[in-house]
Amino acid sequence: MSDKIFYTMGEVAEMFDVNASLIRYWGTQFSCLKPQRNKKGNRLFSKSDIETLKLIYHYVKERGMTLEGAKRALRGDRSQDKTGSANVELMERLQSLRSMLIAVRDSLDEQAEVAASKVAETATAEAESTAVAQTPKPAYREQTLFDW
Repeated sequence: MSDKIFYTMGEVAEMFDVNASLIRYWGTQFSCLKPQRNKKGNRLFSKSDIETLKLIYHYVKERGMTLEGAKRALRGDRSQDKTGSANVELMERLQSLRSMLIAVRDSLDEQAEVAASKVAETATAEAESTAVAQTPKPAYREQTLFDW
């Protein structure tokens, strides 16, 4: 997240990779989520709104809780706000670590494929050169009168 004060609906939807309609729906279901509005009526989300959305997203999408269960969990998190925020931060760190490890694994897989193809090319070239060297050459024989 950058150092902006407010985020638009589109930016928030992109952050969570969900439709804007889902965030609007969550705004109606969760009383703790109250984004401000500009003169045009567009929703503007503060950093605290983003943190609340992170918690809602975590409960509903990642843990598979119902909206009622997420509401209860949020009420519990409000009483233990430090723990809830620490859990979300830990989850974010673990997810970023996981994505980095997946990138390293994919890179290693690509390097292994390249190395395997080079070994296969070398083995094929050696086999071809060995086959050419071992192929017996036909003996040359002059044709005589008796061969007719």
